Amino acid sequence: VQLQASGGGLVQAGGSLRLSCAASGFPLEYYAIGWFRQAPGKAREAIACIGTRDGATWYADSMKGRFSISRDMTKKEVYLQMNSLKPEDTAVYYCATDRPEYGSSCPLYQTTDWGQGTQVTVSS
Repeated sequence: VQLQASGGGLVQAGGSLRLSCAASGFPLEYYAIGWFRQAPGKAREAIACIGTRDGATWYADSMKGRFSISRDMTKKEVYLQMNSLKPEDTAVYYCATDRPEYGSSCPLYQTTDWGQGTQVTVSS
């Protein structure tokens, strides 16, 4: 199982970014994929998750409205579209999954594999 997050960068407040999580080494349709973030000095927090076959989505309450998760099964990628970004969105963003043998459903209360993270910096 390999996950690789990309698409981070520096953006001004109010701007948008789309993060990508490239999945390899496993059949994406059987794995729920979640996005998480961690800001310096803060606890990691869940953002969103997309489920297995039907692609049902889940969002943390605080993330609803500005963040959108989607996937492209052909490309084996999961995306996080982030709009109206705020300086407090500055963090390292990670994608993660939980293997099917443990349930692999949204929300991801447990995770087994993580991507390396991509830095998002929002300037005021």
